Amino acid sequence: MATRARKSGKPPRPSAPAKEPSGGRVTRTAKRQRAVQKQAESAAKRHPLKETKGAVQTGARRYPAPPLPKKHLKKPGREAELTLAPMYDAPYYKGSDKLKDKVAIITGGDSGIGRAIAVLFAREGANVAVLYLDEHEDARVTQRAVRDEGAQCLLISGDVADRKFCFDAVETVLDEFGGVDILVNNAAFQEHVDRFEDLTEDHFDLTLKTNLYGYFHMAQAVVPHMGKGSAIVNTGSVTGLHGSKNLIDYAMTKGGIHAFTRSLASHLIARGIRVNAVAPGPVWTPLNPADKMPEDIQKFGADTEFKRPAQPEEIAPAYVFLASEHCSSYITGEILPIIGGYGG
Repeated sequence: MATRARKSGKPPRPSAPAKEPSGGRVTRTAKRQRAVQKQAESAAKRHPLKETKGAVQTGARRYPAPPLPKKHLKKPGREAELTLAPMYDAPYYKGSDKLKDKVAIITGGDSGIGRAIAVLFAREGANVAVLYLDEHEDARVTQRAVRDEGAQCLLISGDVADRKFCFDAVETVLDEFGGVDILVNNAAFQEHVDRFEDLTEDHFDLTLKTNLYGYFHMAQAVVPHMGKGSAIVNTGSVTGLHGSKNLIDYAMTKGGIHAFTRSLASHLIARGIRVNAVAPGPVWTPLNPADKMPEDIQKFGADTEFKRPAQPEEIAPAYVFLASEHCSSYITGEILPIIGGYGG
């Protein structure tokens, strides 16, 4: 039925306010909220927030911060050519036999994070096989550093995208050391593209073949020789967690590595083999100067909470933790982010 129009031009009388429940609780709560608001606003005026200037340092020694040296490297990127040398030797890290008598394979172990991992693995008692592309000078530096820790280091040059190379490399390690206990999948290819349409099929294919196929080939090659207590540690990335507008192919592979890690962990746990991943944020290694232009590399890492990139020695202990059955025997299928804080 239609509503009958009001005959009077007078506005409707306001309805009476509802009775306050709980014996005046609503009024008291509103008053309390205003009091807290007044206190917070007064405190903000008395103690204005001072923005942190420069990099935040929380480690045992100081680390470089932006502006970083303008440098652009040709692929695959040689650490020996960086004017600001990455810090990998972790002089304050003390070994305690966490990997005693283990044999580890590290892909991309010639420089950057891979080199720092090799040094700390050696300091924890492991012998190391370093797989790398063709950065021979960098690889020899890593080998010397590992030997200085009292461990053996085998260098093997080749392309992890080549399945035959991966299987042959594992056989070489078995012949040299008699077994393999740890695989660190770390080799990677990365190249920015500003416009999606300019991401070529060859570029896309190279990224996937290195970052995904390489991990797959190496894992298949080592797993038959692993047993209870063995570990695989994959290198993921913050881009695999958050995406990256100019690294679409790279971020996609890193997200795939995270999924590969979790899936393979479930598949292998019955054999006593744990599989985990570390997802670093910006780290000062040859990877990024071989990607970014000199003017961009200057501010690399400045948008993290630390206002600087990590150094390889700050990331490597996480690999020791995940590789050691003494430290992480109840951890598998995990992605450990080391991205310099989440912000907020």
